[in-house]
Amino acid sequence: MRWLPLSVAILWACSLYSASADNSGVKKMKVQFATGPLLKFQICVSCGYKRVFEEYMQALYQRYPDIRIEGENYLPLPVYRHIASFLSMFKLLLIGVIIVGKDPFALFGMQAPGLWVWSQENKIYACMMVFFFSNMIENQCMSTGAFEITLNDVPVWSKLESGHLPSMQQLVQILENEMKMNVHMDTLPHHRS
Repeated sequence: MRWLPLSVAILWACSLYSASADNSGVKKMKVQFATGPLLKFQICVSCGYKRVFEEYMQALYQRYPDIRIEGENYLPLPVYRHIASFLSMFKLLLIGVIIVGKDPFALFGMQAPGLWVWSQENKIYACMMVFFFSNMIENQCMSTGAFEITLNDVPVWSKLESGHLPSMQQLVQILENEMKMNVHMDTLPHHRS
């Protein structure tokens, strides 16, 4: 009975630590051969946009050899990261309890529900079900669907706002317009106040 509050406290502390660690889950993909403008992609890696980013990066380097391109994972809200981290730790604890076979309901003087009895009769299926169901919820918490693009820290495309990825033609047109505008702004005389 004493181990239960302690194990819950340890589980909570581990999930809080892993969710709040610096850059937890941030995968940075930097390619900096050039010294020109900085084009930054923030993408949802778990949504499969890494391949799209790599294709765009390769095509953009061919067209704009002086541009710097960075890519990183667009993180979900901290509350979703904490939920996903807690579920990850809870999943491991629950699988361990199923495998050991110790009835946690008996510690509270409760009768074991039918689902627990079934999990003890079918340990492999129960562990697989806990693992896959938990992973499904964790992935849903961590997926943002983002494909955000900035040029010199100025947003130029947002999938979260538009609802779709830019085509390569759209992206090239946006970059052309932004670069022309930046060149035009650089040629204007600066007024001192």
